[in-house]
Amino acid sequence: MNKSKKAIGLFVVGTLMVVFGIVLRFVGPIIIHDQIVKNIVIDPKNEMSYTLWKDVPVPLFMSVNFFNILNPIEVLAGGKPMVEQRGPYVYRKRIQKQNITFHPNDTVSYLEYRRYFFEPSMSVGNESDVVTIPNMLVLGAAVMMENMPYAVRLMVSATFKTFKEGPFLTKSVGELMWGYDSKLVDFLNKWFPGMLPFTGNFGIFSEFNNSNTGLFTVHTGKDDIRLIYKVDSWNGLSKLTNWRTPQCNMINGTAGQMWPPFMTKQSTLPFYSPDACRSLELIYQREGIMAGIPLYRYVAPKTMFANGSDYAPNEGFCPCRQSGLLNISSCKFNAPLFISHPHFYNADPVLLDYVLGLHPTEDQHGLFMDIHPMTGVPLNVSIRLQLNLYMKSVSGVGETGKISEVVMPMIWFEESGYIDGEILTTFHTNLVVLPMVMEYVQYCFIGLGLASILAALLVYHSGKIRCESSAILTDTDRSISPGEQTPLLQDHTQ
Repeated sequence: MNKSKKAIGLFVVGTLMVVFGIVLRFVGPIIIHDQIVKNIVIDPKNEMSYTLWKDVPVPLFMSVNFFNILNPIEVLAGGKPMVEQRGPYVYRKRIQKQNITFHPNDTVSYLEYRRYFFEPSMSVGNESDVVTIPNMLVLGAAVMMENMPYAVRLMVSATFKTFKEGPFLTKSVGELMWGYDSKLVDFLNKWFPGMLPFTGNFGIFSEFNNSNTGLFTVHTGKDDIRLIYKVDSWNGLSKLTNWRTPQCNMINGTAGQMWPPFMTKQSTLPFYSPDACRSLELIYQREGIMAGIPLYRYVAPKTMFANGSDYAPNEGFCPCRQSGLLNISSCKFNAPLFISHPHFYNADPVLLDYVLGLHPTEDQHGLFMDIHPMTGVPLNVSIRLQLNLYMKSVSGVGETGKISEVVMPMIWFEESGYIDGEILTTFHTNLVVLPMVMEYVQYCFIGLGLASILAALLVYHSGKIRCESSAILTDTDRSISPGEQTPLLQDHTQ
């Protein structure tokens, strides 16, 4: 009787454990899903995710490589440019969101400011290094004025001569990056205010440092987690006006730092880039693991900078040149500037024929983002772009000499960042270890439950056998009377 009770107890406990394990198997993912939704909504109450969004407390860097022109005199005479890559010159990037304002429609507005600090220990060279690149003020202006009256072009050329502005600049990296004194710029800003898009010293990144990327308004995800981080407007605009088609003028995706959670391999990474003046989109490439955390790698499709002939939807970004070049003149005051992948990676091979010294490879010049698919948080990012100047000989502007028509690479830069340190540990614990423990626990409950049920059956079976044996012995004893002897015993007695 005791063994029957024991068997029943084991069976009940085992059944409950199996049921609990099965329930946990289905409820566990729901719990994790709800916790992710609750903790990533843009809300100051979500301390970790809000800090990650507001201050981005992870290492961020910008690495800049210059294309130093080795034969400027030959280029001026019509020869093919020969370049050597100089750098990288690495800068630690610090970004912080300010003027954060939450709105009743579950959106939030902010200005994101960026600052750069040179990192000599990570750089190949110093900011004092001297390089030679095209003079955008001269060669860019010459192309812009190509269709103006000849007399105007002569006057512009005379102005260049007056201020001793030539077709090429030979200056230090620091001056080219953050600005150098130009008497021509001072003259134009004084007598033709508003003509140039900048004031003060002229440098490629002079307008980037201590500046913001414009007023972003994004969804907090409170009303719909699928909308979190997605741009509602930029500088008050819900669409752009730079391009020729409504599709190209769309502001799609996020601001490029985080994406909605629960991504699949069919998901893409759309984002709006103020620096590229357009929305971009990355596509899934492969799975991977970083510090034990699963990730999806996303890369740029070959159609990203394809021209309208090779990819019809890009027709709105034209006038186009060869595939692999994005004409950004419409948002850069009509300056003949083009964006591409570094070393014309994924571009029309003919571009490599015009410039000597370029060697594109996917590892060094392709861009990628490694995303944790469950949360949409980037784990490792490397965005690489190249700035090019379209230059040519323009009659009336003597500074252009006999320069052959060419899209000339000037610099390429990489913006990179990765989760590290305490944030990586917390991320790994909450999103990898705890779900794994929950998964192990559910299987332990199911396993222990099945073992308990099996033990209950064994106990019950063994108890039943013992009871049957006892019953047989009892029946045998009862069949022999107290005074009777067995035949064998009788014979023995006799």
